[in-house]
Amino acid sequence: MQLCFWRRFLVSLAVFFFAGSIWAINSPSALAYENPDLLPERFTPVVDLAKTLPDPQEEKLVQELEQFETNTGWKLRVLTQYDRTPGRAVIKYWGLDDKSILLVADARGGNILSFSVGEAVYELLPRTFWIELQTRFGNLYFVREQGEDQAILQALDSVKGCLLKGGCNVVPGLPREQWILTVITSAVGGVICGFAAQPRNDKQIFAWQWALIFSPLWGILFIAFGIAPVITRTSDWVPLVRNISAFLIGVLVAYLSPVFSRPSSSTES
Repeated sequence: MQLCFWRRFLVSLAVFFFAGSIWAINSPSALAYENPDLLPERFTPVVDLAKTLPDPQEEKLVQELEQFETNTGWKLRVLTQYDRTPGRAVIKYWGLDDKSILLVADARGGNILSFSVGEAVYELLPRTFWIELQTRFGNLYFVREQGEDQAILQALDSVKGCLLKGGCNVVPGLPREQWILTVITSAVGGVICGFAAQPRNDKQIFAWQWALIFSPLWGILFIAFGIAPVITRTSDWVPLVRNISAFLIGVLVAYLSPVFSRPSSSTES
């Protein structure tokens, strides 16, 4: 079970960086061709060609997206596909513009989610937001555990929530795999700080000068990679306390390591 968790954690991390490297291409297969015959005659914000959503779930989603557009003016559209795609025909069908967000779910790739976003959306939700959103909910492990329908619904809920509160720089919520990474970086930062603070002579108790010299290194690990991802994604104080504790434990262990390695008096005699 533990081996499976770490395998999922490492794969999720690799998928995140891989998605970032291919984001510049930004050419989802849904927009590569044009086949309007696949689109329904009656207008709907959800076109489920892959039959990913059960009928009651699809009907509820349609009502929610229509109500959201009426209340806010933002157009959220969903296209699921597998063997066939309407391609660029969705642009005319939905009247996609600068205030439109198109979610495309296609199970043929390594990540089932892709997004086509209007320019006005980037003012509230930057490109890094969409990379994180795609890798969090569209990766194979999330889809395998939660299902394709939940990948779509939870991604949309994140988008709607951020639009309602005026924008987000990161995706709200802290997945366990990401929190584990912040704990590790916090502990490593503490170890570096503890080693740097070890006294260099008998008159020193704490070598604050060396700790200050190495502060850019342990500060980045602890603050930028340990604390910032937590406080920007959740208001829960428990992960924050655990990360600070991991940092302090790392400092203490590294600072006291010479005491444990020092030979005992009986050995010296």
